[in-house]
Amino acid sequence: MTSPADTTTNAAETTFELRFTATPRGARLARRLTAYCLDSWGHPYDSEVNENASLVVAELAANAVTHGRAPGRDALLKLVRLDGRLRVEVSDTRDEGRPVLRAAGEGEEAGRGLLIVGALAERWGVTPRTGAPGKTVWALLPTGAPYAPS
Repeated sequence: MTSPADTTTNAAETTFELRFTATPRGARLARRLTAYCLDSWGHPYDSEVNENASLVVAELAANAVTHGRAPGRDALLKLVRLDGRLRVEVSDTRDEGRPVLRAAGEGEEAGRGLLIVGALAERWGVTPRTGAPGKTVWALLPTGAPYAPS
């Protein structure tokens, strides 16, 4: 596992990756390490960027462990710093079950996660997973400032 703090040591290191178990505990770890990583990248825990990215990761990771889970297979979180944006990717190991927006009924507890992702992200989408079976759900979030390597 790459340490979030290590990702700021040089200009070439603008990516954080975490392989996590496809369980609710793994999804929680992905969300918490996203917040830690963004804090180390200069977006404090209580900043809008950190809170929005943590929420997007929570939704995408929850979907991955709920709908994209395959026995014995992990999920993958990837954060990429871009110029003024953050790309969040969560990959799982199932090709089927591509996420779709739907309106949840009044009494339903689930079904609103991608609406939240869509509201917070500039864009989001689904692509086939590179180098492994499955899919990657990604979201592009504004960070408000261009990336300036230290």
